[in-house]
Amino acid sequence: MEGLNPKERALAAGESPLRVGLLCLPSFPSLGLAAVAEPLAIANWLSQKRLFQWTLLSLDGEPVQASNGLSSQVEAGISPEQEFDLCFVIASFDVHRHCRNNLLKSWLRKQALFGAVLVGVETGTELLAAAGVLDGYDAAVHWDNLPGFQESYPRVRSRAQLYCLDRQRLTCAGAAAILDMMLTWLGSRIDADLAREIGMHLLVGQVRAPTESQLDDGQRAEPLHEGKLRRAVRLMEQTLEEPLDCEAIASRVGLSRRQLERQFKQHTGLSPLKYYIALRLARAHNLLQQTNLSVSQVAASSGFGSLEHFSRAYRARFGCPPSEDRSQTWTAPVMRQPLTRQGT
Repeated sequence: MEGLNPKERALAAGESPLRVGLLCLPSFPSLGLAAVAEPLAIANWLSQKRLFQWTLLSLDGEPVQASNGLSSQVEAGISPEQEFDLCFVIASFDVHRHCRNNLLKSWLRKQALFGAVLVGVETGTELLAAAGVLDGYDAAVHWDNLPGFQESYPRVRSRAQLYCLDRQRLTCAGAAAILDMMLTWLGSRIDADLAREIGMHLLVGQVRAPTESQLDDGQRAEPLHEGKLRRAVRLMEQTLEEPLDCEAIASRVGLSRRQLERQFKQHTGLSPLKYYIALRLARAHNLLQQTNLSVSQVAASSGFGSLEHFSRAYRARFGCPPSEDRSQTWTAPVMRQPLTRQGT
């Protein structure tokens, strides 16, 4: 049992269950709660022991609604006297509003002082970062939230990977990767054989490693088979703040401007200029919804020298001015991914 903390050693010896707090924020992902709770429940069932005892929490003790509209009854709200061994923060939309909740941040810091393992699920990781309990830790962040997270929390070593297990901090990008994280943690900290059996009951095959890519080749709808076209796209992605003109991009990847335009039109349905603007608007969209940067700062960070031009392009793409798109909510404008078309 080398490397286990005292509570984990007691659990492995069958002495006492781990106390687990499952905090669900408004608009939390139902899948996230299920993917966390089911492995714990199956662990109790298979071992015929109460390895884990959990409490379902909301901020105020009132029922909390998931992003899919389903409402969950909870057992308690958060309070200063609570003490857990494992705290899961499960969140998805509108996380910035909750990041300003001083009671929540204080509660998380107290749980850290108590020695709890803190776990961020999906944007729950951002709430841990806002509380300052992820400074100096590796943290897995969903690809769609990574640009805003990196801008807001430079002291956190954010990673575009499935999940991270770093000392007393667990973070997960969300969705199916939650099961990978749970099984990996159970296997390394509790019982490897039990974790494998839980995976069998959940019909999980090979558990993915933390560092596996969030998006595999089958999910990346990027039919950019041409090496020079791929290089052009990467160049665009690397120069969003200071855009290059089409002549410069074509020259640097070894194509004429006419060849570059023809390949972009064939593989994406867009001209190089429109594709470039779409990338810059995607960056602006993320920064507006996920950071507190001003509209003018977002415009500059996305390569728009003119605020008027930025506002006009943004309204044309999203149907609202950038000043009205500051929250990542269920009803907010969406930037569809990917920007390339299938096939060819």
